Amino acid sequence: MSVISSLVPARFLTLIAHLVIVITIFWSRENNVRASLPLQFTEEEYNEVDTRLVIALSVTLGLFFIELAGFFSGVSMFNSSQGLLSLAGHCSASICLSFFVFQKWECWTYWFIFAFCSVIPALVELILFIAVFGLKKKPL
Repeated sequence: MSVISSLVPARFLTLIAHLVIVITIFWSRENNVRASLPLQFTEEEYNEVDTRLVIALSVTLGLFFIELAGFFSGVSMFNSSQGLLSLAGHCSASICLSFFVFQKWECWTYWFIFAFCSVIPALVELILFIAVFGLKKKPL
């Protein structure tokens, strides 16, 4: 099995693992929200932090849609550079978000994981979309 063809299932599995963990965080976000607040907090403070986390998780799901669309359309399925970037980003995100859930990290740490592990692969995926569909380049 060649290196590129072995990247395809690995990339898919890490994308799905990251997606499952993000959905799990939607269900169990109360612990992380409480970890972000002082011991005595108001309902308004709780709702504010919870809303910020829900927005971050929702944007992450939108970026998943972009990446999965590029992956399943064939735009980036066999692109080794995007495959490695996506594999590294989503594998790192899966590990970090597992710690986020189990160790009840504060919500602001999610934004760093989001920026490095979700935004960068999705931006490269958008660039590949533009190159293939806008500039009519052949996908690699």
